[in-house]
Amino acid sequence: MCHDHDSRPPAPPRSGDVAERGTLTLTAADGTAFSAAFAAPAAAPRVGVVVLPDIRGLHPYYVALAERFAEAGLPAVAIDWFGRTAGLAATGTREEDFDWQTHVPQTTEAGVDADVTAAVEYLRSRTRADLPVVTVGFCFGGSHSWRQSGGDLDLAGCAGFYGRPALVGDAADRAAKPVVMLIAGADQATPVQEQQELAQRMRDAGADVDAVVYDGAPHSFFDRSSQEWAAACEDAWEHVLRLTDRVAAP
Repeated sequence: MCHDHDSRPPAPPRSGDVAERGTLTLTAADGTAFSAAFAAPAAAPRVGVVVLPDIRGLHPYYVALAERFAEAGLPAVAIDWFGRTAGLAATGTREEDFDWQTHVPQTTEAGVDADVTAAVEYLRSRTRADLPVVTVGFCFGGSHSWRQSGGDLDLAGCAGFYGRPALVGDAADRAAKPVVMLIAGADQATPVQEQQELAQRMRDAGADVDAVVYDGAPHSFFDRSSQEWAAACEDAWEHVLRLTDRVAAP
């Protein structure tokens, strides 16, 4: 698990009004309907964000994170992984007792990419056709976000918290889009060295990789209740927002 059921993301270092928030259903090109959450800032956006959750799918944490991005001036869509195998989330989000262990092994890169593409298209339909979009993922979603650096989707950048290099696979050798890697120094799920080796592998492929290790931080440090890691949370926000500022349309 990345976060407890009651966990919520920390506030961004810059904040504005949120014009819209809520859950919805999106449809991928293969016809799969899946649950998602959307939040939009009141101000005109320059960059959009697709939030890629952890193994639990569209948990309330990620609905709240979409709103946090909107507060920072970035329209955001958080997606659920399990439309193909579990259908839509009955209440809009996955419940605490959702059987993710059964459904995670049934996900595929093609399915993930189709859902990310649908989220990108939705963001652009609500803003403008040339909106730059980045992915920001956590754990399982962090891995797939990093993988996008070597993929073909129309993305401007890829950020991930506590991902697993094994899920990035050979895409690391094709990495080209800018990457942010936010690494928990005390991660029990994936050794720090493996993540640093992935960063170098992507750099060798040609990607600009911003990798930062938060010494002693646990796998789920990006949580507003983790007062011990408040400075790490603030710094992580800065690295993500620096990426969005970098790829922003003029």
